Amino acid sequence: MTGVDSWTDRLGHRLAGLLTKQVSGYEPYTPSDYDTLWATLEPGDILLVEGNQFVSSTIKYLTNSTWSHAAFYVGHELPRPPDGSERPRLIEVNIGEGCVAVPLSRYATFNTRICRPVGLTNEDRQRIVDFMVGKLGSKYDLSNIFDLLRYFFPIPVPSRFRRRMIALGSGDPTRAICSSLIAQAFQSVGYPILPEITHAPGRAHAESRYSRAEIMHIRHHSLFTPRDFDLSPYFQVIKPTITHGFDYRKIKWSGKVSEIDVLRERSSREKAAGRDAANGG
Repeated sequence: MTGVDSWTDRLGHRLAGLLTKQVSGYEPYTPSDYDTLWATLEPGDILLVEGNQFVSSTIKYLTNSTWSHAAFYVGHELPRPPDGSERPRLIEVNIGEGCVAVPLSRYATFNTRICRPVGLTNEDRQRIVDFMVGKLGSKYDLSNIFDLLRYFFPIPVPSRFRRRMIALGSGDPTRAICSSLIAQAFQSVGYPILPEITHAPGRAHAESRYSRAEIMHIRHHSLFTPRDFDLSPYFQVIKPTITHGFDYRKIKWSGKVSEIDVLRERSSREKAAGRDAANGG
């Protein structure tokens, strides 16, 4: 390692530490149900996450999305650690760590969304799982400091350029975006993520020239973001609460007057006033 490499590597580790620092004020939209989430996930599912790190805010801004991170669910594919701790069930890519396996409990208190590939054969599903497992241990080259610096400057730019800012850098920027490796895994078996763009009569196409150019750009450069799996017509959004049976009548409210109660009362009064006016009262 040369002196320059050593210097850039140290700076890269410093920048990675700042990017992965947690920000205050993060709260999930609804109380998380870890057991239901676990019972719902299937191997091959993608778990989108609204992260709570500094880099999460930048990715959400640049992609105009709630989701800043994506992890791949492998089920029981990986062994339990020798120390008896929780079995890792997710494979993800993180700045500073590279490609790692983590337990599902890491995201037990986060806002999440399950995206499930539709019609995937068991053979191809296993190939995708094997692809992801085979990438474990891959490292992100922290000496590529320009790849890291771009996350510190989410300056106001036109929406059509925001995604492409993620691609700026000197090395392999897609490694910093967890969804890129997952996209490569699905592409390895020919499974689509974003629709084909064509002008042929009777075929679906993007509504605007910008949308067409953006989708083609992402596909050409293999630059996918977590949001792309949410938007893809080939992935089904799975909501655990609904999947396992939801009955609003079983909800036990606190008894306090809520905003819904106020709106209902206001609506009732307005209807009553309207009836009185119609009756000449």
